[in-house]
Amino acid sequence: MTKEYLFKLEMKVRDYECDLQGVVNNANYQRYMEHTRHECMEALGENFSKVHEQGIDAFVSKIEIRFRRSLRSGDRFLSCLNFRREGIKMIFEQDIYHLKDNILAASGRVEIIVTENGKLTRGEFFDTLIEKSIRPENGR
Repeated sequence: MTKEYLFKLEMKVRDYECDLQGVVNNANYQRYMEHTRHECMEALGENFSKVHEQGIDAFVSKIEIRFRRSLRSGDRFLSCLNFRREGIKMIFEQDIYHLKDNILAASGRVEIIVTENGKLTRGEFFDTLIEKSIRPENGR
């Protein structure tokens, strides 16, 4: 892995996430990426439940995942992300690597939009996340 990331999370494949071929079912890669985004928000001091209570909700508006090399039961992997604002959207570039040999398993691009009290915003909430991600105390 030569790329720099804003956030990384190590995880392990569980048996029930695999299909009959013994590889991770493709839907689980999306779950891994979503879990990584949630953990990243927590690391930045934000929480989806608390934000929701304030009337702010983030939604995936588009997701693309390219599958490269399958993960199998018991594999340890690293789920990594970068994010940037693009107009009213936050774009997450996410990669999942096999930990054993550092080979890319999947890569994704996720577009997120935010509503406040049910109305689409211009993405001001993202500015808060970006500001928190570049502060030195976050170790990024």
